[in-house]
Amino acid sequence: MRENYTLPRLYIEADLSAGEAVTLDRAQAHYLATVLRRGIGDSLRLFNGRDGEWLADITELSRKSASLRVGMQSRAQIMPPDIWLCFAPVRKARNGFIAEKAAELGAARLQPVLTDRVQFPKMGLEKLGLTLIEAAEQTERLDVPQLSDTVSLNKLLDEWDSSRALIFADEAGDAKPALDALPNCPAPAAILIGPEGGFTDGERERLRACDFVTPVSLGPRILRADTAALSLLTLWQAVNGDWG
Repeated sequence: MRENYTLPRLYIEADLSAGEAVTLDRAQAHYLATVLRRGIGDSLRLFNGRDGEWLADITELSRKSASLRVGMQSRAQIMPPDIWLCFAPVRKARNGFIAEKAAELGAARLQPVLTDRVQFPKMGLEKLGLTLIEAAEQTERLDVPQLSDTVSLNKLLDEWDSSRALIFADEAGDAKPALDALPNCPAPAAILIGPEGGFTDGERERLRACDFVTPVSLGPRILRADTAALSLLTLWQAVNGDWG
């Protein structure tokens, strides 16, 4: 087990370097004092997605405020494979589940996409952002996945950088099996998952007409949107990601 593995981890926005004084926000101070029951002199780990992971000691602590002194770097910054997850919003709890598990599985960015059959277009992006931070803290990531504003499918395709492969989970069943297609879709890449009810025929035609789109099949069963998202992300990581 890596040294200091059991110390709590917190994501912060501030720059990190040896000897730096860091002030935590009220919510993090409350978490340290009340939930984790830490005290002055206790150690924890900090990361900001830019400077790696650092050890820090608590110098002041109450339920409303906390100050830390940064010590030595415990891990240099590394970034996950450049894989995005583009997904149509579903029910609120399921969106949180998708965000949490996508962060655990190493997605670099999450992009909500409005399609014709989306039934729940409104998303709590602020809450999803907190979910991504918590997942990054718990899974030893050195970064937090980026969360983009919701866009329409047409806008997404119109503005797409064609150097990034877009892997489209096509529930119609006539696409190449995912494991056969994914070796041809290394990073930078993105995965696109439709809503409950799937893509319309018109959306499928538009997607298949794009040179940068690779349609794939996830087998003979119709998967829920969240299941499809995590299944395809898992397969991509196994073939092209950092699981090897």
